[in-house]
Parts: sequence; structure tokens; C-alpha cells
Amino acid sequence: MKSVNLQRTESLLMELIPEGLSSLSDHRISSLAITGVNCKNGKYDAIVYFDGSDYDQKEIREIIALLKKANGRIKSYILASTGWYKCPNFTFVNDTTLEESRNIEALFAQIRKDKKEEE
Repeated sequence: MKSVNLQRTESLLMELIPEGLSSLSDHRISSLAITGVNCKNGKYDAIVYFDGSDYDQKEIREIIALLKKANGRIKSYILASTGWYKCPNFTFVNDTTLEESRNIEALFAQIRKDKKEEE
């Protein structure tokens, strides 16, 4: 169970990270959809999940590399916006849960179709 303060931090980061990304000039990451933030070790580390469902594996690796390069600018933006003394270190990860849920929905649709054909 996460503390209320940690949940607030994650919620605030969910708002501020996309704003920080939108200020960057690279179109590949400036409009990237952030799907979740999970803070670890208090506020020292955060895993940031993004929606990479529109990209192949090579493009996802490129996006992660770009995000690592932009990490300092994103942190500066967050520090300026919040007045915090320290900003978490970000690790960017492709969120595959959306793709998995689509696969599950497709599987259920196939099961329904098979049942109707049997009847």
C-alpha cells in the first residue's frame, strides 16, 4: 500500500512529465502518451510508462534513448514547476498492458464467434 504523499507525487508527475515532453523539439517524444508513473525508494526513482503501441521494437529503443537524453531537461522542468529540492531519476519503459488487453479482447471475441458457430 502506497502512502498518500507518494500517490500525490505520482499523480503530479503524470501531469508534469507530458508537459515537459511537449516543450521538447523532437516530435517523436514531444507528443508521447504517458500511461503511468510508479515511484520507488520514496521519491528517488520513478518508472515512467509510455504507450508505444504505434511503434515497432526498433523505434521503441530509439524513443527510450531519446527519453534518456531528455531526462535532464524533463527533471529541470519538473523542478521549476514544483519547487521541489530534488526530482526522481526517471526510467522510461514501454507500457505493454494496452496491447495485452487488446489481445485478450480479441481472444474473447474469437471465443464468442466460435460459440455462435457451434450453436
